Amino acid sequence: MRSGDDASFREFARDKALPLRRTAYLLCGDWHLAEDLVQVALIKLYRVWPKVRRKGPVDNYTRQILMRCWLDERRRPWRSRENRDGVVPEEPEAPATAGISDSLLRALAEVPPKQRAAVVLRYCADLPVAEVAVALRCSEGTVRSQAARGLDVLRAALQRQHDEAVSGRSA
Repeated sequence: MRSGDDASFREFARDKALPLRRTAYLLCGDWHLAEDLVQVALIKLYRVWPKVRRKGPVDNYTRQILMRCWLDERRRPWRSRENRDGVVPEEPEAPATAGISDSLLRALAEVPPKQRAAVVLRYCADLPVAEVAVALRCSEGTVRSQAARGLDVLRAALQRQHDEAVSGRSA
């Protein structure tokens, strides 16, 4: 890669790493995995940087790569949610979640992956429907329906959390 391309990639990566990490965290709910996803996405972007940069803005393409990395990670058969080694892990302190409440993060974790992706890109990353459709490789109608269903699940999860908190106080 030419030095000009290399410098422009470094500048892009420096400017976009934190927003990409936040988006990845909202998708997966794990800061360490979010960092890994961003790193893999940036490596994949680096490989095609000169060609992609010539075509224009690369934000959508980068989000699309990040989404694909996250979906690929979820499909891996050796990834499991439970570690059955009999050792209880220590809970590390989570980094600041940039103004996102813990209850919202817990509720977001209950939303199915494709719906969560649509909700995160549409409402957390504040992207228009057309850009979300490009990032998810689907139609705008699919984005709207996935986002609507995701919001329904999110509302139900938040309501359930609220009801549990109220019943916990009255008991």
